[in-house]
Amino acid sequence: MTGRLYTVDSPRRSIPLSLVCGLVALYTLLPFLWLVINATKTEEGPASSFGLWFAGDFSLVQNIVETLTYQDGVFVRWPANTLVYVVVGAGGATLFAALGGYALATYEFRGKQFVLGAVLVSVAVPGAALAVPTFLLFSQLGLTNTMSAVIVPSLVSPFGLYLMWNFARDAVPLDLLDAARIDGAGEFRIFWTVAAPLLAPGTVTVLLFSVVAVWNNYFLPLIMLRNPDLHPLTLGLNAWNNQASTAGGDPVYNLVITGSLLTIVPLIAVFLLLQRYWQSGLAEGGVKG
Repeated sequence: MTGRLYTVDSPRRSIPLSLVCGLVALYTLLPFLWLVINATKTEEGPASSFGLWFAGDFSLVQNIVETLTYQDGVFVRWPANTLVYVVVGAGGATLFAALGGYALATYEFRGKQFVLGAVLVSVAVPGAALAVPTFLLFSQLGLTNTMSAVIVPSLVSPFGLYLMWNFARDAVPLDLLDAARIDGAGEFRIFWTVAAPLLAPGTVTVLLFSVVAVWNNYFLPLIMLRNPDLHPLTLGLNAWNNQASTAGGDPVYNLVITGSLLTIVPLIAVFLLLQRYWQSGLAEGGVKG
């Protein structure tokens, strides 16, 4: 038999698949490229030059300074608020998802199947559908127009809980937990010293999803917050965008673009820093059955 043999070291390449992947990558990166290029232009730049090429004067540094100092530096307050929402909301959601997923995967208790069914149903419900009922509930409790109105709903992540449950089923050997119990370790000590390191890749994956969800959250803060001092980046930039599109408003279109670029830089940094943990979590979840 003649023919070319393919080994693990020399994988078969598909030209059509490579073209499709290239088109998907281009489609994904094109908006980011447009944002980077137009953030280097002055207020008149995006309207007077081609959107995917640089203008005559490179004004990125000037735009960043103007963005950070415009309206007494209000832009600096928005990332600070967003950071609070992310650290408390996304961090708490990740912790609760890890604890809940571990418990569902390793413990047997009455009503477990009902809880799993409720989690699956919750995953299918979009967050926007629960925003108005959540607002009505929080208004009765007097929690609207406070940071708690954004943080508390963010602590619940059915999708994160579902991911951690699936990951913990394969990542945490029950025999190892039984051995720790025989040695006299308590349940919380077993989780933090034995299970938590094994759950680290899945936990990082849930953390990334939660950070992106809270960082980009718009509708919930929109209906919950009236005080501009509590606004996250999404609401603040939207206010600037409305101001730029209003006749007679200040020319802040270039500041909206620059602010949008500054908004996604932290997300890119988080993904790059946690990339190896995230990839290992996806790989481990993909090969285990």
